[in-house]
Amino acid sequence: MKKSQYIGMMSGTSLDGVDICHADFSQPQNPLIQQKEYPFPQDLKKEILDLCQNNSTTIEKVGLIDHKLGQLYANVVLKFTSEFKINTKEILAIGCHGQTVWHSPEGPYPFSIQLGDLNIIAVKTGIKTIGDFRRKDIALGGQGAPLVPVFHNHFFKSETENRIILNIGGISNITKLYINEPITGYDTGPGNILLDAWIRKVKGLNYDQNGQWASTGTVHKKLLKILLSDPYFIKPAPKSTGREKFNLNWIENILKNQFDHIPEQDVMATLTELTAQSITNEINNINKCNTVIVCGGGALNKDLLHRLKRKLHKINIATSLKYNIDPLCVESIAFAWLAKIRNEEISGNIPSVTGAREDTLLGTIVK
Repeated sequence: MKKSQYIGMMSGTSLDGVDICHADFSQPQNPLIQQKEYPFPQDLKKEILDLCQNNSTTIEKVGLIDHKLGQLYANVVLKFTSEFKINTKEILAIGCHGQTVWHSPEGPYPFSIQLGDLNIIAVKTGIKTIGDFRRKDIALGGQGAPLVPVFHNHFFKSETENRIILNIGGISNITKLYINEPITGYDTGPGNILLDAWIRKVKGLNYDQNGQWASTGTVHKKLLKILLSDPYFIKPAPKSTGREKFNLNWIENILKNQFDHIPEQDVMATLTELTAQSITNEINNINKCNTVIVCGGGALNKDLLHRLKRKLHKINIATSLKYNIDPLCVESIAFAWLAKIRNEEISGNIPSVTGAREDTLLGTIVK
C-alpha cells in the first residue's frame, strides 16, 4: 500500500511546548508513527504572553515573533526528523497550526491571527508546508474553530454508540459524534489556560502537575457562580474563544473586586471546578452521550478528570490512549490530517461545527 506520510505541529494556548508527530494515514487504525513535545523557549513564551495579555504592541514586535516562531517550528521539524531518522523526502507535507495570538471571529471585522512564518519552515526543511487553516472559514462567516472535528470524525466515529470527543488544551472544545446526526462541535470555555495562569502567578510553575495543588483547595461556591455567569457560557453554538477572553486579567479583576480574601489554593480549586463544570454543563445539555473520549493536556490532570467523572458518572469516560492515540498528540495528528486533505483538495471545515456558509478547502500551501 502506498504510504501517505505527513508531519503535524501544534502549539496551543497553554504555550507549554510544540507538539509534533509523524503520521502515515495509509495505516487507518493507528496512523501515528512517532511523536514528541519540544519545550517552548521561555523568552519567546514571555514575548507571546506579553503580546496576548497586554493588548499593546508594535508592528515590529509582531513581525519579529512571526519570524522567531517560523524558525522555532522549522528547527523542531529538523530535530524531530533527525532524531527519529525520518526520510523527509517521503513526507508529503507539514501541517502547521501556528501560534494563535488573537481570535475574534465575530463583530463587524472578524479575524483570527496565527503567527509562525510558513515560508521559513518550507525553506529550512525543504518540505511543502501548509498552514493558515482558520481564515478561509471565517471569510465564509464561520468561527474558524474548532478545526479538529474533521479528524475526530475520521478516527473516533462509532456506528454503535454516541460519542463526544473532549479536547482539554488551553481552551476546551467538544466534538459531538452521534449516530445518524450531523457533526457539531465548539469551544466550551477555559481548559488549562486559567489554571496555568494562576499557578504561574502564585508559584512560578508552568502547570499544576496531576492537579495536585488544586486538590488541596476548597471550591468557593460564590466565586464559582460569578465565574460561570460570564455570558460566554450560555451563548449558543457555534462559538469559539481564546486567551483574549479567558486570561489572568479576567480572574484578577473578579478577585480584586469581591474575593481578595480567598486562599490561593481555593482559587485554584475553583478554577479547576470552573473548567469541569463548564464542560459538563454542555455535555449534559447535549444529552444521550454514551462515551466521552478525553484528549489534550487536561487528560493528564487527575484532579480535573476526577471532577469530570464525578459529574458525568453515568457516561463512560476514557482518554484517547484507549483508542491508540496519546492524548498529548491528538491535535498534532489532526493538523497532519488537515494538511493531508488540503493536499488532496478535500474540504477541511464542517459548516455544522463552525457556522460557515459552505464547505471549503482550508490552508495556505507554501512549497
